[in-house]
Amino acid sequence: MYALVGSRTTRERHARGQGISVYAVCPRSGALELVTIETGLVNPSYLLLSKNGQRVYTVHGDRQEISAFSLNQQTGRLSLLNQQSTQGLNPVHLCFTPDQRAIMVVNHLGASMVVLPIDADGALLPVTQQHSFSGDIGPHRVEQSQAKPHAVVYDPSGRFLVVPDKGLDAVFGFVWEDGRFLPTAQIKVSSREGAGPRHACFHPHMPVMYCVNELDSTVAVYAWDQQHASLHAVQVLSTLAHSFTGNSRAAAIVLSASARHLYVSNRGQDSISIYAVDKETGCLSWQSNVSSQGRTPRFMDFNQSGDYLYVLNEDSDSIVQFAVDADTGALSYLASWPCGSPVCMVFSK
Repeated sequence: MYALVGSRTTRERHARGQGISVYAVCPRSGALELVTIETGLVNPSYLLLSKNGQRVYTVHGDRQEISAFSLNQQTGRLSLLNQQSTQGLNPVHLCFTPDQRAIMVVNHLGASMVVLPIDADGALLPVTQQHSFSGDIGPHRVEQSQAKPHAVVYDPSGRFLVVPDKGLDAVFGFVWEDGRFLPTAQIKVSSREGAGPRHACFHPHMPVMYCVNELDSTVAVYAWDQQHASLHAVQVLSTLAHSFTGNSRAAAIVLSASARHLYVSNRGQDSISIYAVDKETGCLSWQSNVSSQGRTPRFMDFNQSGDYLYVLNEDSDSIVQFAVDADTGALSYLASWPCGSPVCMVFSK
């Protein structure tokens, strides 16, 4: 098994990364061993891995490109297949369509979402569909100067997708039908002013969606009505410990493998907040807040078994491994490895 880590690389980002780092992963302990680094790439940020583990896709932060690679599963080496324009500035997130025949990308500063088909050999074809976001901006003078879509996430059925928009304080929804996305007026829900919706995830078994709000450091719980294609906010909780009085911004949000616990990262407090998920309603209750063991935890995710949570501390150049207690959701620090300005991590088979 390999773990691939994308890193910021540019001087404008005060970055120390070199590109995409490939680590061999010990199947028992989850320990990482650096195999190779694909250098010469500009800000390979969010990464996406095909189901068969043979293709890797990355958007390039602060640019307008997405790249496709083949992954040699024997050596861990990457080979560039091709590169395409995302038709917008600063692509920040990407996902496969349900049939894995295309990739969807949101352009943060381009205020748009696009679809790029995938060729039979894994290469990317040019953009075939584009949607621009617009509306009333939030009150934050710096971060909410325009629409800023930040992620694209499908619901468990694969029929709908949602896009949290940090600039417009709203989550937008779309129907996926016949290889195209169709905007629907029903799927739009506004957050509190200045919340800044960033990332979202759906509960795999209950009609519930969770959204982390970056600017006011909260996590919102939404009831998801698939029949009527609508979202309704039912709960908002802080992601910060009550004793913390400084500045912080929330970043990543992930559900445990059992979907019994939810985790949110905080950049500023430099911590991971842990919530229990009610098995009947999907609502959250605060459990604890633990140190991320570094500065600015931009990203985190579980390994494939869900036994370990890996946290990427962008400003202290580290990948930190935590053991996950399946019963309580508690995190226990295990180890850390150096990596310059890490911002995303994916695991191959």
